[in-house]
Amino acid sequence: MNPVSGQGAVGAAQQPLQLRDIQMPGDAPLWPPAPGWWVLLALLMAAAVAATLKLLRLWRARRRRARITAELERLRGASRGPELAASVSALLKRAALGRYPREQVAALTGPAWVEFLDRTGGDGAFARGAGAILADGVYAPRRDCDADALLDLAGRWLGKNL
Repeated sequence: MNPVSGQGAVGAAQQPLQLRDIQMPGDAPLWPPAPGWWVLLALLMAAAVAATLKLLRLWRARRRRARITAELERLRGASRGPELAASVSALLKRAALGRYPREQVAALTGPAWVEFLDRTGGDGAFARGAGAILADGVYAPRRDCDADALLDLAGRWLGKNL
């Protein structure tokens, strides 16, 4: 006997069952996305920021290189007098400050400056060649400066260090 309805097992089999058809679930909502999509979005944004910073760094370096190269070309067409050594030295110092730590470059003058230039790409041509004028040329300008050789040497050094 069925305790709820008070009827026996025979009476329960005779009642029609109230069944409904299979219900399909609705479409998944587009918002909010699943957590995996948030992770993918964060990774894509991080990659985009990193790529943008890299491109900005490359663009700045290329622009700086173009400015320094243009300044060297301007010096080629400028006066060949005693002030050329000072201008070349200042140009090389600006380029060196952009590439090497300030503490390593800023205070260098005279023979220490020429030694630094040789060590970082001059291959001895600053101490023994046309670049020797940079050791004291700023403070004691001489007229016997080989301007073309000095500018070529500066161009080679800049080519290795820009």
